[in-house]
Amino acid sequence: MSISMYQASVPVLTRALGNLITILEKGVAHVEARKLEPAALVAFRLYPDMFPLSRQVQIATDMSKGCVARLAGIEPPKYDDNETTLEQLIARVRKTRDYVAGFKPEQIDGSEGRDIVLKSPRGEMNFKGLPYLQGFVLPNVYFHITTAYNILRHNGVELGKMDYIGQP
Repeated sequence: MSISMYQASVPVLTRALGNLITILEKGVAHVEARKLEPAALVAFRLYPDMFPLSRQVQIATDMSKGCVARLAGIEPPKYDDNETTLEQLIARVRKTRDYVAGFKPEQIDGSEGRDIVLKSPRGEMNFKGLPYLQGFVLPNVYFHITTAYNILRHNGVELGKMDYIGQP
C-alpha cells in the first residue's frame, strides 16, 4: 500500500496546526488565570539568538500554507507578520489550517516530482516535491511548533505531550 502526496501533507499539516491552536489556547488560559502580561509570552524567546513565540508560529504557518500551495502548483498566500497577541496568533493558525484543509487530493497527488524553487536571503533552493515535503517542510513545521510549545512550557503553561501530539 502506498501513501499519496495528499495523505502525507494535508492531513498531517492540518493536524499539526490544530494541535498548535490547542497549545496557544492553553497559553491564553494561563495568562488569563494568572493575570499576566500576554505580550510578554508573544515576545519571549528561549535564547537571545532564537526567534520569539510570534515568529515560531509565523514560520510554522508559512511553511504549511506554502507547502500545499507549491505542491498544487500555485502561489502561496502572503500574510503580514504583525501579530502581537496570542489571540492574533491563534487566528493566524486557524486561517492557515482552513486554507490547508481546503486542498483536494487531485490538487496535490502526483506532485512528487514537481519542481519547487524557494528564494531566500541565502540563495535559491531547488527541490522536487517529495523531498521538499519530507526533508524540508515537515521537519521545519515540527521544529517551530515544538519551539512554540517549549516557550510556553518554559513560562509555566501546563502542557503535556498529548497537547503536542493531539488526539488520534
